[in-house]
Amino acid sequence: MLVVKKGEGVKVRVRVNGVWYEKYVSPRTLLVDFIRDELGLTGTKVGCDTTTCGACTVIMNGKSVKSCTVLAAQADGAEITTIEGLSSDSKLHPIQEAFKDNFALQCGFCTAGMIMQTYFFLKEHPNPTEEEVRDGIHGNICRCTGYQNIVKAVLDASKRLRS
Repeated sequence: MLVVKKGEGVKVRVRVNGVWYEKYVSPRTLLVDFIRDELGLTGTKVGCDTTTCGACTVIMNGKSVKSCTVLAAQADGAEITTIEGLSSDSKLHPIQEAFKDNFALQCGFCTAGMIMQTYFFLKEHPNPTEEEVRDGIHGNICRCTGYQNIVKAVLDASKRLRS
């Protein structure tokens, strides 16, 4: 990432995981690079840079976005939640617990994006069917699993969040 001095580049002010940040970045800086390199939040992964894999999924202003195709400048003023923002007081979020308990990960590279997509999906569909889950995560790729345990985890998470 191109480092710029205060007053140079584009000023970006965002609220990430409840904390406001203000940084100056190159106008070409992608949101995923801003999150990882400027803020040090490395849970969000860079997988493809083409919106294909979903490893970079974050929640921005209540919507699921693939941060590899959003410029940091476009996020100015936004409220962003990353995987680091889901847990609280060193306690995993129920979705994270469901993924762990259902063995819905192998290498872990896609997991943060998959969990963030699940977080968004379950807000929209709190009691989904298996078919709805498969459709809801279709933009996130896992190259290690056959998705069955991921689907189980999402269904389990929906139950946990409703109870």
